[in-house]
Amino acid sequence: MKTIRTIALAIMIAALGPGAGALTVDEAQAILTDLDDARNFEENDFAAVMRITSEDPEDGVERRVVQQFRRDGEDKFLMLIQEPTVQLGQGYLRIEDGLWFYDPESRQFTFTSLEEQFSGTDARNSDFGASSYANDYRVTAVTEGTLGRYEVYVLDLEATNNEVTYPTERMWVTRDLYLPLKIESYSDAGRLLRTSLFPSYARTGENYIATRMIFVDELIQGRRTQIEIGDISLADIPDTVFTKTYVERVNR
Repeated sequence: MKTIRTIALAIMIAALGPGAGALTVDEAQAILTDLDDARNFEENDFAAVMRITSEDPEDGVERRVVQQFRRDGEDKFLMLIQEPTVQLGQGYLRIEDGLWFYDPESRQFTFTSLEEQFSGTDARNSDFGASSYANDYRVTAVTEGTLGRYEVYVLDLEATNNEVTYPTERMWVTRDLYLPLKIESYSDAGRLLRTSLFPSYARTGENYIATRMIFVDELIQGRRTQIEIGDISLADIPDTVFTKTYVERVNR
């Protein structure tokens, strides 16, 4: 849900007319809180099926089906690969002590990082958990613009800690619901590393989920990953799902 402050801000801008209510950096910072609130499922568990298509100029096209479970209120998630068969049962489990990758062939858990690529795709592990922009970034500049048919705010972001995947980002966010449509992610040296596109969203309860995501590798021409999300559920998920024991059991 949007904060009272930002709702009041939107009303003020609408009353003044186009171009009359340019945001300050401090006001734009509040948008990050609303952005997190809109995309995080704090009151419900979340489950979905992701169909991932990766394109690589050398490896060709690869397709994966992944079962996703999230519990944003406890900052937990589980990603279980269902297809292709050679990766069946591989999983990524985020729990209190970090992020773990499970390989059913070796039956071993390996500690990994949110910054790492997800299963060799252009998605990062950090793309699948709760949104935390308000805590991880500060707005350094804000402008108004358009992206396709949408009126947007363009936010320049700088990381406030070294735990994020990208130190600086530029985000195009809708002016009405504060949903990201495009994100450019940069290195410390200012080199564009990845462009993320979110062309479609679905409302689920009080929240919004991007049902289509496109991640473009800006370092390797022709490399990109598209993710389509369906079979969404907000039903309660048993506590045992977010455990190493569960991941091992479903692979037997």
